[in-house]
Amino acid sequence: MFSASKLTPDQVIALQQWAAEGATMSDLQRHLKDDFGFTVTYMDTRFVILDLGIQLIEEPKAEPKIEDKPAPIPTGEVTTTMDTLTLPGALVSGKVTFSDGETAVWMLDQSGRPGLDPDTAGYRPNQEDIAAFQQQLRALIQKSGI
Repeated sequence: MFSASKLTPDQVIALQQWAAEGATMSDLQRHLKDDFGFTVTYMDTRFVILDLGIQLIEEPKAEPKIEDKPAPIPTGEVTTTMDTLTLPGALVSGKVTFSDGETAVWMLDQSGRPGLDPDTAGYRPNQEDIAAFQQQLRALIQKSGI
C-alpha cells in the first residue's frame, strides 16, 4: 500500500497544481508513475488524494437534451386502430389518436381490464373523446371476433 508520506513537498505541490488544472484521478495516477516513478493502484491514488486533502475539479455533467416533440396536430376526431401483433400480456392492443392530436397505446389484458398509456405523461382525454374511443374500441373488438 502506497502512503502519501513517501512524497516530497515538491511532489505534493505538483499533484495539487495538476488537480487545480482539472486533472482526474486517472491523470494523477499516471503522473505518479510517469513523473515520480511510483506505480500505484487507483485505490491507493484515491487514498493519497484524500490524505493530502486535494480537491478534484468535477466537470459538470451535460444534461441530456430533451428532444422537442412536435406539437400534436388536432384532427377533430378520434381514430382507433388494433395491432396485428398484440402487446405481451394483452388480449388485444392498439393505438388511439384523440381529437386534439394526442396519441396513446391501449390494451385489454387477459382479464378484460383496459389500459391506456398516453405518449404525453399525465395526458387525460376529454369525455367526448373517451366516449368516441369506447365506441370505436367496441366496434373493433366485435369485428375481430374476440
